[in-house]
Amino acid sequence: MSQKAKNQKTPAAASVKRPVRDAEATKQEILDAAEEEFAFHGLSGARTEAIAKSAGVAPRMIYYYFQSKEGLYQAVLERPATQFQEVLLQLNLEQLPAAEALRAFLRTTIAYEASHRHRGMLLFQEASQNQGKYFKLTNWQQPIASLTEILERGMQEGIFCKLDGYMTTLTIIGVCVFYANAHENLKHLEPERDLLSPELIEQYTQAAINLVLTGVLHQEK
Repeated sequence: MSQKAKNQKTPAAASVKRPVRDAEATKQEILDAAEEEFAFHGLSGARTEAIAKSAGVAPRMIYYYFQSKEGLYQAVLERPATQFQEVLLQLNLEQLPAAEALRAFLRTTIAYEASHRHRGMLLFQEASQNQGKYFKLTNWQQPIASLTEILERGMQEGIFCKLDGYMTTLTIIGVCVFYANAHENLKHLEPERDLLSPELIEQYTQAAINLVLTGVLHQEK
């Protein structure tokens, strides 16, 4: 075969292209894999090789998109805060009466936590290993502040009794996140109950709403 023939591509060969990986999809796959790895092992125990293998990418891609293991960790911590804030914005809580806004916040937060149980573990690992060094760089203050604003608005309107807005916010957040975050322990208390079934999540949600609303609503004497 002549050199010219060797160099000449057939139409079929010319049409074959190497698959192009979508950059944003690749980043999300890395973040998904990293979220689980960091949730179980924290920043110090997580391995970038394990993350890359789970995401189906070469390890160098982690450094290409996130520069370092710490950069990836920070992005993993930030993503839930950003996504949850977007969920809250869609509820238009500021346009609802305070009591209705509080019910919507409780229901949405419990559902979110039940669907993203690894994310609660992430924050516990961050508190334990790094004492909040990376958490303070995230945007979690916005969704937390939105709950405080609901409480303060309810107090101003005379619907809620006088409360310490910030401390009550922290208490309510505890009610919202404990059920899902502690599931791996709680499931052993009554093994016959499927605590993550839609029915029991709804029961817990109703119990949480009743408890919180009873505590904050202004009671006529």
